[in-house]
Amino acid sequence: MGGLQYNDALAIFFPFYVAAEIPSNLMMKRTRPRIWIPTIMVAWGTMCILMGTVKNHTGLMCIRAALGLAEGGLFPGVTFYITMWYRRHECGFRMAIFFSAATGAGAFGGLLARGIVELDGACGFSGWAWIFIIEGAVTLAVALSAFFLMHDYPDTAKFLTEKEKYEVRRRLEADRSHLAEEFDMQYFWDAVRDWKVWVHMFITIGIFTPLYSFSLFLPTIVKTLGYTDNTAQLMTVPPYVVACVFCISGGYIADRHGQRGVYMIGFNLLAIIGFILLLASPQPHVKYAGTFLAAAGIYPNVPQCVAWNGNNIGGAVKRSVGIAMQVGAGNLGGAISGYMYLTRESPHFRQGHGTLIGMLTMSTVLCVFMRWWVARENTRRDRAAGGRKVGDYSREELERERTRGDQASFFRYTV
Repeated sequence: MGGLQYNDALAIFFPFYVAAEIPSNLMMKRTRPRIWIPTIMVAWGTMCILMGTVKNHTGLMCIRAALGLAEGGLFPGVTFYITMWYRRHECGFRMAIFFSAATGAGAFGGLLARGIVELDGACGFSGWAWIFIIEGAVTLAVALSAFFLMHDYPDTAKFLTEKEKYEVRRRLEADRSHLAEEFDMQYFWDAVRDWKVWVHMFITIGIFTPLYSFSLFLPTIVKTLGYTDNTAQLMTVPPYVVACVFCISGGYIADRHGQRGVYMIGFNLLAIIGFILLLASPQPHVKYAGTFLAAAGIYPNVPQCVAWNGNNIGGAVKRSVGIAMQVGAGNLGGAISGYMYLTRESPHFRQGHGTLIGMLTMSTVLCVFMRWWVARENTRRDRAAGGRKVGDYSREELERERTRGDQASFFRYTV
């Protein structure tokens, strides 16, 4: 490939990925998670295998678009799925564990790719093709097992006793204040009209754009520090290991503290420092240190930002749509990231690093605003309620407001 063909192949994935997210979450709510999630896994595993068989740029563009369409429902789908099992301040840690698989994939993927390329020429396929064929086949194997290993919701989980199912229902009802869980398009439009969801969408764009830029171009950035192709693949592993540790520990601490905004602000500032080092320093070892700080700041904020938005949306359907809108907007940053680091900018990539610093700064400012607003709104509702907590409301009072979602007088936001 030449010119911007590589960047085009990266970018075409994301519009189709975004287009699939809201319909996929609605479909999962209308059907069953244990059917829908493994089904889309089979679809994208197949597309991944076909990536290894392409012979020209047109074929690559078509398969990349199909891969985005198939894979788009996974992250918002699993995120919503987690919210159906755990209380609001238990979700962040679980989402962090789930997303840490992405950091693990970044670390292990570099090692795996380094080994698989040694198959170059086997059965007439290049080494790069074997990477897609083998990883797609593994995805298919996991997808087929998921049809039998996944459970839909606590009410239908066979590994729970009736007493345990009741306890899960009781905890979730107490946490969500008996808000509506049934499917109704009213809640779809509630999510679309909610300005808070739109603010979280822009917060997420400011996080996902650096995320995708970092993951797509880290080997390229490391290579410019003076390493060969194969060594550069191996040198990408340590930053992902650090990111994994920060991702899980950040999710755990935020859940224990019952807060999101302050941690997101802190992680964003850490990432900004990392990209400043990449932008400003001429020293390779300082630039490499910057990749650690960037990874440690970006990756923990992915589960944090989705958990924060999900925590502050009342009602299952509105939450599923709001999360899909948020993740979909964030993934538009993936289309931008495909053009963030251009060959003509090498080896300094000043435009790319500078743009990502600007995106993270925007996200940080909006996080500060949202944290201020939800704290003020919680105080206002506390005053209006006269000190009453959710447990002080009668069943009739809760029922009257069950369709109001996070606008219900007894709902309190996570700060």
